[in-house]
Amino acid sequence: MDCKRYLKPEDIAEGSPNLNLAFVAQIFHQRNGLTTDSKKISFAEMMTDDVQTSREERCFRLWINSLGIVTYVNNVFEDVRNGWLLLEVLDKVSPGSVNWKQASKPPIKMPFRKVENCNQVIRIGRQMKFSLVNVAGNDFVQGNKKLILAFLWQLMRYNMLQLLKNLRSHSQGKEITDADILKWANNKIKHTGRTSKIMNFKDQSLSSGIFFLELLSAVEPRVVNWNLVTKGESDEEKRLNATYIISVARKLGCSIFLLPEDIMEVNQKMILTLAASIMYWSLQKAVEDGESSPSPSPSNGTCTATPDASPAPSVSGEDEISSLGGEVSNLNIDDAASDTTVSSQLVNEEFTAVE
Repeated sequence: MDCKRYLKPEDIAEGSPNLNLAFVAQIFHQRNGLTTDSKKISFAEMMTDDVQTSREERCFRLWINSLGIVTYVNNVFEDVRNGWLLLEVLDKVSPGSVNWKQASKPPIKMPFRKVENCNQVIRIGRQMKFSLVNVAGNDFVQGNKKLILAFLWQLMRYNMLQLLKNLRSHSQGKEITDADILKWANNKIKHTGRTSKIMNFKDQSLSSGIFFLELLSAVEPRVVNWNLVTKGESDEEKRLNATYIISVARKLGCSIFLLPEDIMEVNQKMILTLAASIMYWSLQKAVEDGESSPSPSPSNGTCTATPDASPAPSVSGEDEISSLGGEVSNLNIDDAASDTTVSSQLVNEEFTAVE
């Protein structure tokens, strides 16, 4: 076999670990039994459903850990099976919704206690109008990945929409929908004079990354370095743009849980989370700017502005205020959510001006 002869029978009998390891390594090197397969298999053919599942699990794990609940999540599919983690998340997202007297805290030895926890999770989910047809608490206890991901997606989406609703004033009892976020994003870009527009969050043009880069530039004009942006035509260019989107969004302070692949593949769920996160940051910035800005001086009675002195389009600029009109009634905003009258007005301007 052409192996080097530095090992004697006595060495094997004595059981020297290093010599025996070297001997086995020599045999493997000379006769490893491996063959080279010349058939090329694309990465797409090698991907399984587990790849997408693991990406979504990572997203939900990061989101849950960002909520600040007591339990830390290491593996979503395992940690939700006793129902306690989901009850904590539900209580965080919808305070007061959980009946803790009927909940069992870990460690839980009796299986039926886990089922009771998960049954309460299902009941609360239905009260929140989640789609839970033919879903039972035992499905979570058994670790049904598909149903767990479906429930967590609805819970995460509910949380995002509630956060957005709380930042909008004069709600009139209406809820924010995906269409509201889509309309806000399209109008925000249109307001800057750009032409990018998407029909929905499944629009394949999103894979280039240009739309989100223009949206980020619309909410904060100086944040995007267009010298680093590609045309987004090839896969490599799309990846560069997607990576840059995530980097810029995080730099702003947005909560980002998706990966570049989610943008490249136009993962509708993850794309929605990105748009909602940018919208939330923009509205929150309007609130903070409103609370920190001083009242205008009434000495002259009027305010004047020249084109040279006008700043770049911003979330609360005069040009946006002028287009408010009476469209507030069409928006889903919550009166009780505003902390002060000034901040409420500015947030309302941010959202309605682009309409």
